[in-house]
Amino acid sequence: MTQPSELLTAPPLPEPLAPGAPLPHRKVIRGWLIPLSERTTVRAILLLLLDYALFTGLLAGAVLLEPWWAKLLCGLAAGFVIGRLFIIGHDGCHQSLTPHRGLNRWIGRIAFLPSLTPYSLWDMGHNVVHHGFTNLKGVDFVWAPLTQAEYDALPPARRFMERLYRSGWAPGVYYMVEIWWRRMIARDRSAQTERPIFSRDCALVLGFAAVWLAAMVGAALATGQSVLLLLAVGFAVPVLFWFAMIGFVVYVHHTHVKVSWHDDRAAWQRAQPFVSTTVHLTFPFKIGAMMHHIMEHTAHHVDMSIPLYKLKEAQKMLEHLLPERIIIQRFSWKWYFSTARACKLYDFGRGCWTDFKGRATSAMRALPSSATTGTPAGAAVAA
Repeated sequence: MTQPSELLTAPPLPEPLAPGAPLPHRKVIRGWLIPLSERTTVRAILLLLLDYALFTGLLAGAVLLEPWWAKLLCGLAAGFVIGRLFIIGHDGCHQSLTPHRGLNRWIGRIAFLPSLTPYSLWDMGHNVVHHGFTNLKGVDFVWAPLTQAEYDALPPARRFMERLYRSGWAPGVYYMVEIWWRRMIARDRSAQTERPIFSRDCALVLGFAAVWLAAMVGAALATGQSVLLLLAVGFAVPVLFWFAMIGFVVYVHHTHVKVSWHDDRAAWQRAQPFVSTTVHLTFPFKIGAMMHHIMEHTAHHVDMSIPLYKLKEAQKMLEHLLPERIIIQRFSWKWYFSTARACKLYDFGRGCWTDFKGRATSAMRALPSSATTGTPAGAAVAA
C-alpha cells in the first residue's frame, strides 16, 4: 500500500534558474513544492481555537476594561484577529488547511464568521475567478484598474469614488463597498451563477452579526455602560479595522509598478501570471508571521494547496530557485503611498500604469493586448 510520505516525495530540486532562461511550466514549479503541501488536522484546529480565544478575550476586554482608550485598543486588536481568523478560513476554502474536505469547509465557515464573509461566495469569487484569472481584465475584478477611456466615461460621483479608492487612504472602503457589499451581500440574485448556498451562507453571517450585536447590547445593559459605546468598540471598530486590513492586504498583493495587468487571454497566459502578478511584501518585527504568512503570496498563487504554516518555507524555496523572477518589496509607508500615487489607471496598449491624466508612471512593456490586436477581452476569455 502506498504510504502518505511516498505521495509527498518530490523530484530533486534543480539549480536556480538563470535570469534569462524560460520559466518552467507551473506543474514543474508546483512539483518542487510537493513536500510542503502536507496538511495536519490538529494544527489547523489548534490555530482556529487560539484565534477564537483571542477574539473573544479582546471583545471581553472591550466590555470590562474601564478606560475608553483601553476599550478602543481591544476593539482594534479584535479587528486584527478577525484578519487572522479570515486567513484560516481562506485556507479552509482552498482545501489547504487539513486533509479532510468536509472539515475544511466547516472550519472555513466558522473562521469566516467574525469577518462576516459568506463562505460559498468567497469561494467562487476568490478561488474560481481571482486565482483562475489573476490580473486578467474583464474576469478578475479584485482591484482591477480602469483604463483612461473607462475612467473618463464615469459620472463625477463614480470618478470621485475611484480617486478615493486609489488614494491609499481608503482600501477598506473599497473592499467594503465593491467586494463585500456589491459582490456578496447585495449581489445580483438574478445572475446565472446564483445558487441557494449563497443565500444560506449570507444568512449565516448576518445571523452571526445579529448575535454579536445583541451580545454587545446585553453586555452594556448588564454593566450599566453606554450601548452606543460598546457597539462602537465591540462591533464597529473591529469590523471596520478588518475591512481596512483586507482591503490593504489584497491591494498590496497585486498592485506594484512592476506588476502587469492584461486584457488579452493569450498574452496573459504567456506571462505566467501565477508568478508575475503577485508581490511578496516583507515586514519588520515578524508582522508577516502574525498575519499567518499570507504575505508570502507568490507561493500561495503558485500552489494553493500549501497550508499557511508552510508558506514561509515555500516562498523561500521559490525565491532561491527563481532569482529575479519574483517581486519582493520591503514595506514602508513611503513605498505604499508612492505606489498609490503611481498606480491609478492602466494602459494596456503600452503595458504600464498611469495617473488619472494618462501619464505613464511605470516602465512600459510591449505586451500584446486587445488594445493592439483588436481582440475584445470578453471574446478572449470566452475562447
